[in-house]
Amino acid sequence: QVQLVESGGGLVQPGGSLRLSCAASGFTLDRFAIGWFRQAPGKEREGVSCIGRNNRSTTYADSVKGRFTISRDNAKNTVYLHMISLKPEDTAVYYCAARELTAAELLFLRSPAPVANEYRYWGRGTQVTVSS
Repeated sequence: QVQLVESGGGLVQPGGSLRLSCAASGFTLDRFAIGWFRQAPGKEREGVSCIGRNNRSTTYADSVKGRFTISRDNAKNTVYLHMISLKPEDTAVYYCAARELTAAELLFLRSPAPVANEYRYWGRGTQVTVSS
């Protein structure tokens, strides 16, 4: 059974940091693009970051560039989102999602884009709250 499970969310003060994990089971991540998305109450889902075949094939939303880092550990079948300098506007439920890598992403290490409707498998999310 294909499953993605997020963990690592919580309550943190502005300026703080968290590391989210996305653990996969039922399939191996090495041929999948993984995206992190978030949704705040009353707002549309937003693509935050995604990673392709290796840790250099990454994409970030402008709102998180320089503060968030996505990485993958294929041996652990896990993708991480390390978040620093957190702001109240980062408060949301964070979801990870997976889809198969395209040929260009596999062969030429092209970075995937966080387009939600392209992602086939989704986790249930983890809450991140940034507040003093």
